[in-house]
Amino acid sequence: MGLEEILAEYVFGIKFDDLPQEPVDTTKNLILTILGTTIAGATAEGCEAVVHQVKQWGGRDEATILIHGGKVPACNAAFANSVMARALDFCDGMVPGIHLGSSSIPVALAIAEFTGGCSGKEFLAALVAGTEVAARLNLSAPAYNGFDPTGVCGIFATAAIAGKLLRMNGNQMLHAMALALNRSGGSFQSNIDGSLAVRVIQGFVSQGGITCAQLAQRGITGPKNFLEGIYGYFHLYAKDEYDPQTVVDGLGTRFKMNNFLFKKYPSCGGTLASTDAILELMTKDKLGPEDVDRIDIRVTPAVYNLTGHPFKIGENPKVSAQFSIRYCVANALLRRRPELKHFDEPFVRDPKLMEIVKKIQVVPDAALRERDHRTAEMRITTKDGRISHTVVDVPRGYPENPLTEEEHQERFQSCIRYASKSLPQENIEKIVSWVKHLESVQDVRTFVPLLLSAPEVT
Repeated sequence: MGLEEILAEYVFGIKFDDLPQEPVDTTKNLILTILGTTIAGATAEGCEAVVHQVKQWGGRDEATILIHGGKVPACNAAFANSVMARALDFCDGMVPGIHLGSSSIPVALAIAEFTGGCSGKEFLAALVAGTEVAARLNLSAPAYNGFDPTGVCGIFATAAIAGKLLRMNGNQMLHAMALALNRSGGSFQSNIDGSLAVRVIQGFVSQGGITCAQLAQRGITGPKNFLEGIYGYFHLYAKDEYDPQTVVDGLGTRFKMNNFLFKKYPSCGGTLASTDAILELMTKDKLGPEDVDRIDIRVTPAVYNLTGHPFKIGENPKVSAQFSIRYCVANALLRRRPELKHFDEPFVRDPKLMEIVKKIQVVPDAALRERDHRTAEMRITTKDGRISHTVVDVPRGYPENPLTEEEHQERFQSCIRYASKSLPQENIEKIVSWVKHLESVQDVRTFVPLLLSAPEVT
């Protein structure tokens, strides 16, 4: 049996009662994270435009556009909800930059509505199965070579999740993921240029995954050798440099999806180590913006290519700031604790912050990869000639340096406080309880009304 068939059979066969507690707990944290970022991101740049567009596309009333309200075809509801979930870049992540939750949760909710409901146990099992497949197919930064891992690899997760909740058989599941190969793509240039395409790619992953699953259920076939074929996934994206054993080793007992990053700060994962570093030095050496003459930062080449470039506000200030080490370090130095509002345009354009940005230099250093691909080294020179220095290898939020349960709850509440379309406090409390006890929920659809806060966008 080839890798493709093994993974398809794994997704088809997985049951909630077979799951260890750790991936279930990880998935619950993922759900709470994405619900928070969806609520907070509902009116971020471009999101309302996307909502208007999917409503204009029209079609059957299959699934709900969260927060804004209204029903559209499931693939388009998931598209809009995923764009909102990713908009603030405060969602989950996994090295080297794949974002799965902002697609997997909206897809699962949309298909739960489309199929007429599913239990919390089915919902969790599907999320674990699809997420684990993508985690095992995830490549290294050099292999992606500038392709966006979310667009390239995340599509396999959404196709699997949709297929699982559509209750497809093993052969249909194989073809759902096989079709997904042909929807795999996306570029990190979107991030570097500060474009809204970053969040739209997230929507494409959701829309495409559902489309692939629905077509496979109708009997449309994809390339069965979509992973190991001569022009399959591993040839196209990994240049045939892969170990098939790592894809299936411990499948069902050892979960790579537990390697999620849950961000402490609302910016790209490539900025987090530098943010930790500046906050550490501010506390240790009692530094403020008035003390600093120069900040020198060294990061790995992959991190530099994505977030180390000179800061330019550009057409979309929020995105530019989210993907800039220089902005994130200046923001932490000036405002002490990074918050969602600090990435709004008025804060980004603050002249005081822009003066600090000028003092920050970021350079790539390949030697840092020997320590860790996430490593950031920071050296601050003060106006009176003192030197402060630190190295951060693993930022807060990674599994080796995880957030506490209280910090997870605080992240969610910070999203609620930031949201411009607020939900009733009663709904917030029910959402938290629903996620905590999800395996006891009889029908996931009962949860959707809690995520509606405003009259429909027309």
